[in-house]
Amino acid sequence: MKIVVDGMGSDAAPANEAAGCVKALKESPDLEILLVGDPERLAKELRKYTVPGGRIEVVPASEIIGMAEKPAEALRKKKDSSIRGGAMCVREERGEAFISAGNTGAVTLACLIAMGRARGVRRPAVAALFPTRKGHAVVLDVGASVVCKAAHLHQFAIMGEVYAQCLFEMERPRVGLLSIGEEAEKGKEIVFEAHRLLSQAPINYIGHVESGDILNGKADVVACDGFTGNILLKFAESVPAIVFSGLRSEVKRDLLVRIGAYLSRAALRRLKKRWDYAEYGGAPLLGVNGGVIICHGKSSPGAFMNAILVAEKYVQFGATQKITEKIRRDADGR
Repeated sequence: MKIVVDGMGSDAAPANEAAGCVKALKESPDLEILLVGDPERLAKELRKYTVPGGRIEVVPASEIIGMAEKPAEALRKKKDSSIRGGAMCVREERGEAFISAGNTGAVTLACLIAMGRARGVRRPAVAALFPTRKGHAVVLDVGASVVCKAAHLHQFAIMGEVYAQCLFEMERPRVGLLSIGEEAEKGKEIVFEAHRLLSQAPINYIGHVESGDILNGKADVVACDGFTGNILLKFAESVPAIVFSGLRSEVKRDLLVRIGAYLSRAALRRLKKRWDYAEYGGAPLLGVNGGVIICHGKSSPGAFMNAILVAEKYVQFGATQKITEKIRRDADGR
């Protein structure tokens, strides 16, 4: 299987991308990678490692889209960007999935233009993982579609269920719709209509969930509009740093607490790991006609490795095809 990686997208590009690719190859013997970007810079990084023969191919791209650039304008002006080049590799069937830590808007737009939407999908959605008491929950959309209709929320829930089945190997994930209360009469008009649609959908729909229910593990999948989801995501990303910073301050104040923290260090490391975005590498862009993983700009080599392995699992599971099939079955049933 060939996975396409944007080699120029992260804050530390191309060092972390190259290192992550090498790590991924060691974990998956059948994997091959197309690394897109400046050939000289990528070759310099790859020379630092022992790369299995022929398993990383550099695809030249002379331009980089910055994080602050407007996606549509940047893609129009920079036709040889690593983001556009990576998306085109999937369109041309040179690779089966695309990974980038670059400008999220540009990645989303480039993939929509190059790959198109999966059959039957109205809007794509970015899915993020939130830690819960019971493991993790898939929350979508977290930024691709800021303004949504009820039909979009309905499809987000269906796509999220397929992704949870892929990632967690669950047969019937519990799917909830984010609202301001569990009661069906609470919320706004699009939530009421989405609730009606989801009540008839071929998924394990459990009804409305509140934001606090996410971390408590009430649902395995939570659907919401991209504006709300992005706020949730950024709030959640800020929590670990604040909690562990406060914990360190308290530990320094008392000798007995320091001793207790030392004895509990393994448990604290495991807790911190559960909140680490790098564990799953990135967030999939669901609903496009191909596998796409959008990574954090600060992604480490380990995060890139995990993103590549998740992309491989996504393709092997046939997630895009299953999304198409599930949406068709849903439409036939209404």
